[in-house]
Amino acid sequence: MNRNSFLRAGLAIAAFLSVPFGGLAGDKYGKKVGKGFKVDAGKDRHGKSLSLFEGDTFYCKVSSEDTDGGMYMFESTRIKEGGPILHTHYDTDEWWYVLQGEFLIKVGDTTYNAKAGDFVYGPRMVPHTFAKVGTGEAKVLILHQPAGKMEEYFKKLSEGVAANMSEEQRNNMRKEHGFEKVGPPLTYLKQ
Repeated sequence: MNRNSFLRAGLAIAAFLSVPFGGLAGDKYGKKVGKGFKVDAGKDRHGKSLSLFEGDTFYCKVSSEDTDGGMYMFESTRIKEGGPILHTHYDTDEWWYVLQGEFLIKVGDTTYNAKAGDFVYGPRMVPHTFAKVGTGEAKVLILHQPAGKMEEYFKKLSEGVAANMSEEQRNNMRKEHGFEKVGPPLTYLKQ
């Protein structure tokens, strides 16, 4: 074997060995649910939706348990205008797919006007927020990848854990769940 052939073979073996063997040793997030499942429209994966933020309802579609932390997806049904504080996730990308109604979604310095069928992506460590605008019911499918601790955070909020917390305690709770407040909610002109 000449020197060039030996080097090419060595590089090929090194490249092969650097590829993860997901099928043999499990993927990055461990064992996932071993079969498919269906979650009906207007239903929650666990049979119990979460009520948050003055009437908003979250319907879990894919639990972080289903993917062993790989992702968490929920449908947010909103009546009231507005949305969360400007925040950033340390280790989680977030995306929004509008199912019904209209949302303003800010990622970094750009604010998108998103309507049914529109998709917006927000990478980790980039400040983002969104607000439901207009009258009537609006729905948005939201995904966190990897899941982080967002599902746990929303469950705690739904149970009223943060109801009597100071702002400092709320900030600490956010940080414990992988994100932090970096500004106020999105402001917009009411329709």
